[in-house]
Amino acid sequence: MIPAETRYARASDLDHALELLAEPDSKAIAGGQSLIPVMKLRIARPSLVVDISRLDLRGVEERDGEVHVGPLTTWNELIGAEVLQRPPLAAVAECARGIGDLQVRNLGTIGGSVVHADPASDMPAVLLALGARLRLRSPEGERALAVSDALVGPFTTTLEPDELVTDIAIPMPPHGSGSAYASVEHPASGFALAGAAALATPDGESVAVTGVGLTPFVLSGDLSDAEIFGDRFAPAEYRRALARVVADRALSAARERAKVNR
Repeated sequence: MIPAETRYARASDLDHALELLAEPDSKAIAGGQSLIPVMKLRIARPSLVVDISRLDLRGVEERDGEVHVGPLTTWNELIGAEVLQRPPLAAVAECARGIGDLQVRNLGTIGGSVVHADPASDMPAVLLALGARLRLRSPEGERALAVSDALVGPFTTTLEPDELVTDIAIPMPPHGSGSAYASVEHPASGFALAGAAALATPDGESVAVTGVGLTPFVLSGDLSDAEIFGDRFAPAEYRRALARVVADRALSAARERAKVNR
């Protein structure tokens, strides 16, 4: 299909991007792997598409007990980041390695995936399990927001229309920790019918699931009590069963990596 008529502008820097996004119904675009498909379906009809792909918001850096990931960092760049190969944060690179195909991994960005808030998106579950936070910037200033507070429903976040993610901060898990991601994908689309990320530390464990609810979420108890949706691809109880399987796989792998890291 063909997108509705729109205008295009390339932002020269962050301030310029925020100025452009002040226009009602404008949308930021980086890799375009999330926005372009919904524009083709005319689900999204932005009046202005603001290209932020050349902003200095890329890279992976470890500092002050955290790993900071630029929102424009691509999936392939995450796969190649040395700190994300280590057991505590291995789930990030492991998840990125299974996203899309080579073209998608070269263009798609971690920030775009988070703010798109697709209920079947893989990486938000990883960020939830790891307790990641977003740094946001708008014309009014900056604020920090936990990923768990950003995702509120299908394709819906608590970000304001004129806010941009400028940083994703992941606390470095303590020594003796391990993380992992596991999923079962739909054979045609490649989207997760159920996915799970797990973090195992000496102090406890955290598991988040995706593809089974209205938004990715952290497990606070047994999946029997979780609200699971069904659709034409898989009924709710089948997704619940898959979620148990991938959660067990992710947690088992995270525990094994934690042993290696001791």
